[in-house]
Amino acid sequence: MKQIQTRRWLWMVTLGASMTLLAGCNDKADEPEPADENELITTVNLKFTESGTTTTQTFSYRDTDGDGGQAPTKFDKITLKANKTYDLAVELLDESKTPVDDVSKEVAEKGIEHLFVYTLTPNTLATYTYGDKDAKNLPIGLKGTLKTNAAGTGKLKVQLRHQPNAKDGTPTPGSDDVNVDFDLTVQ
Repeated sequence: MKQIQTRRWLWMVTLGASMTLLAGCNDKADEPEPADENELITTVNLKFTESGTTTTQTFSYRDTDGDGGQAPTKFDKITLKANKTYDLAVELLDESKTPVDDVSKEVAEKGIEHLFVYTLTPNTLATYTYGDKDAKNLPIGLKGTLKTNAAGTGKLKVQLRHQPNAKDGTPTPGSDDVNVDFDLTVQ
């Protein structure tokens, strides 16, 4: 009789342990969270407003099928006046959706994951200064100022770095949401 009770007890303990293990396997807390993917950005609009005026010039890059695939359908050359200061605002759109998605809003909301990097070649053409910051007081770059210098030609590289859980104010961590080289003429 004692053997039967021992077997029942072992069977119940084994069944209980098995059920606990199965319940643990279905625990969603152990599942990895989906990766924070890069944004699809089909259009980059750079809006330059000369300081002291209401004159705004918009220069655009548009690639409606996103990175890869077909060539861009619009790629403006930027022309600015020498020795002037411009307020620069960036508008990002995903035109693959209807209605068009203003990705700029998401970048602003998730500022702690995004950093615009502006690289001028040669670096003597102009100087960029950030005008906005995230909750950690690190720059974002949706707004800023560009101060042009003497006349010349070169490039303005606009990169939007996607840096979830890694943003430190430098361009190094993360991946590119945008990486576009505009031709720039200062005259």
